[in-house]
Amino acid sequence: MPRSLPRSLPRSGARGSTRRTYALRAAALAAVAALSLATACAGPPKDGPAPGGAAAFKLSPGTPAAAGELDSFTWALYAEPPTLDYIAAFDYPQNTVLSNVCESLMRWTPQLTVAPGLAEKASNPDPTTWVYDLRPGVKFHDGGVMSADDVVFSLGRQLDPDGGSAWNSNFSNVESLTKTGPLQVTVKLKQPDSQFPQYMATAAGVVASKAGVEKAGEDYGTSGSLDCTGPFKLGAWNKGQSIELHRFDGYWGSKAKSAKAVFTFLTDPSARTNAMLNGEADGGYLIPTESYDRLSKSGVGTLYFGEGLSTVNVNVTSMKGPLGDVRVRRALSMALDRRGFVKAGLGGAGTATNSLTTKAVWAAAPEEVRKAAFDGLPSPEQNIEEAKALIKEAGATGKTVTIATSPIGQDVSLLATAVQAAGSKIGLDVRLKTIAPNAFTALFTDPQAREGLDMFPETYYDSITDPMDLLSNFQTGAFQNYAGYSDPAYDDLVAKARADYDPARRTAAAAQLQKKAAEQVLWIPVAEWPTAVFLNKRITGAPTTISYLYYPWAADVGAAAR
Repeated sequence: MPRSLPRSLPRSGARGSTRRTYALRAAALAAVAALSLATACAGPPKDGPAPGGAAAFKLSPGTPAAAGELDSFTWALYAEPPTLDYIAAFDYPQNTVLSNVCESLMRWTPQLTVAPGLAEKASNPDPTTWVYDLRPGVKFHDGGVMSADDVVFSLGRQLDPDGGSAWNSNFSNVESLTKTGPLQVTVKLKQPDSQFPQYMATAAGVVASKAGVEKAGEDYGTSGSLDCTGPFKLGAWNKGQSIELHRFDGYWGSKAKSAKAVFTFLTDPSARTNAMLNGEADGGYLIPTESYDRLSKSGVGTLYFGEGLSTVNVNVTSMKGPLGDVRVRRALSMALDRRGFVKAGLGGAGTATNSLTTKAVWAAAPEEVRKAAFDGLPSPEQNIEEAKALIKEAGATGKTVTIATSPIGQDVSLLATAVQAAGSKIGLDVRLKTIAPNAFTALFTDPQAREGLDMFPETYYDSITDPMDLLSNFQTGAFQNYAGYSDPAYDDLVAKARADYDPARRTAAAAQLQKKAAEQVLWIPVAEWPTAVFLNKRITGAPTTISYLYYPWAADVGAAAR
């Protein structure tokens, strides 16, 4: 996910990646044609403790349903969104707000499954065609009625290479967008793409009013109306302080339980925690990990954990130095104290892992495929002696590698320190390079910002419930393939998996990719990290899962008691 952990990680996905495909067999085509929105993907396990995790936390499937309505509630955000234009919505602050204002063709549910959204039906008559039939009578906030023209216009903005869309790579397979009826849009793909229909449940699939966007012009997303269809409409935006959302009484679905939601920007972690403790804020996502214990024992509310589809990793950004030798990468991974990091860096709320993907994203895979995806991965336990031997064998003793650190959060700084400690134990000279919090996001987008670095901490979240969302990152030329890894066999397998709509076959290919990536230690996986949400005693109803980035979660928030 977008940020070195919670603050500004780049959206998941494989922006900038190239894709190859293979032809589906005829038998598969019939199955694909019958695919419906409701069965487009399965969700992860609905509840229960994190597998293999410490007893310090337990995943909750949700929070209690609201008992009544509210006049308003206040929500803490760690940063102000730079814009609310949906084509630029790739990070936490934007999507936490935008998901309540602008809706997509499909919807990611709190259970992390895909359901109908503004399209009441999606059909797939052949592997390269997706037909979206729209809900009738859906109104925009400014009074217009949604039509196929609005959908073609909205998705078309994502396609424009000059538009700067953060989601552009998800449209790289789109050949055409066509209005095929007053309430029907047909998308023709250049080649089969299993990820495209799933991404229509993210901000990539948002539908905004054509008239509203054109009226706002260059100011769209930064002032005035967003003119979308969600349960809230944009109210006052007090720059540097807060954003207000107001209940949209013309909403086509269930009305929001609160008349107003106020998002207040609190960049300092301590200030954010204090605001939730003293009632200045009623709740928030992305809780500072150092505040887990304080909030959970405060008595003023409840700290919940839910499925986050997130892994904490050390992103390898350069293979020009010692990390160009896979033995050095393996040695660093072996020497890392993952359990110590989970305890100190994640407040005990996480699970040490040596898997790049969470177990939850394999929910649609058959049991034997899930087993194959994780069996045989390297142990997450420390093995200093074997790691020292690898460093010696590689001739890397005393060599220097540099990792970014930042005061952006203790999760980042403590992971960088843990890597440094691991290096010192096995004969590597690991040096820290401090990056200012407001510059950390640039590591994801600016090659110059990564100059002089070999690694940086990154928390990666999946925007869809599919392991290919992460594993596509190591395809040649992929957006987050910062180290320039290139393997034609890996590329071919990515193409094969992405082109297959059948979950069993796709995840079987993904399981092979997971092993290939692990063997090459393309990133160093460290921990699975759940979503955290705090609600004081006044409110309830917010989902606990990472669905809040694309699901209109604030509409479910209401009074905890009548």
